[in-house]
Amino acid sequence: MSTEPQQPHPPSPSEVQSPAPLSAIERRILGVLMEKARTTPDSYPLTLNALVTGCNQKTSRNPVMQLSEDEVHDALMDMKQKGIVAEVHGAGRVPKFRHLGYDYLNVKGSEAAVMTELLLRGEQTLGDLRSRASRLDPIPDLAALEGILQNLKAKGLIVELTPPGRGQVITHNLYPADELEEVRARAAQGIATAPASRAPSPVATQLEALQAEVAALCAELDALKKRVEILES
Repeated sequence: MSTEPQQPHPPSPSEVQSPAPLSAIERRILGVLMEKARTTPDSYPLTLNALVTGCNQKTSRNPVMQLSEDEVHDALMDMKQKGIVAEVHGAGRVPKFRHLGYDYLNVKGSEAAVMTELLLRGEQTLGDLRSRASRLDPIPDLAALEGILQNLKAKGLIVELTPPGRGQVITHNLYPADELEEVRARAAQGIATAPASRAPSPVATQLEALQAEVAALCAELDALKKRVEILES
C-alpha cells in the first residue's frame, strides 16, 4: 500500500532560531552601519572614526553611549569573525566597515528599517517605532507595521513586552538572556525606556536625519585632516 509523502510542518514559535545574542556595543555598531547605509550612502562604508561618532551620536540613540575608539575597534574585530561586518579597503589607506546585517538577520526593506531602529533605541511603542523606522523605509500606517512585525516574529527577531493593543511595547530579540530579563522587568513595571508618547513630527524626524548626516560628515573631515597631518609631517 502506497503512502503519501508527509508535508513538513512550519516551525512553532519555540522552534524558531533567532541569531545569536549581541553585546550592547555590537548592537549599536550594527544599528549605526545599517542606518548610515540608508541615510548617508555617500559616506558609507564608514571609517572607524565616523563609526565611533555614529555610535556616540546624541540623536536617534537610546541609551546615549560614550564609546572609545578602542572599544569600537575590538567589537568590530569580533563582529568580523561572526560574519556581521566586513572591512573594506578602497583607494585610500584608511580602512572602512560595512554591515552584513541583511544576511545575518535575514531581513530587507521595511523589516531592515524596523530592526535598525530597535537596535539603535531598544524597546519602544508601535507608534514611535513606525514613525522612526519610516525615515529609513516608508511604513504608511500601523496596519502595515503589524504585518512587518509578524514576519520578524516568525524569524525570532522581536519580543513583545506588553500585550497587543494601544501603546504596545516591543523590542528586538538580540539581547543576552540576563539583559532581556531586565528589559522585560522594565516593561512590566511600566517604565520602558521609550514610553508611549506622541509620534515625532515629520520636521523633528528630518532634523534628526540632518543632524546625523552632519555628524558623519564632520567625522569624515576629521579623518581627512589627520591623514593630511601625517602626510605633511
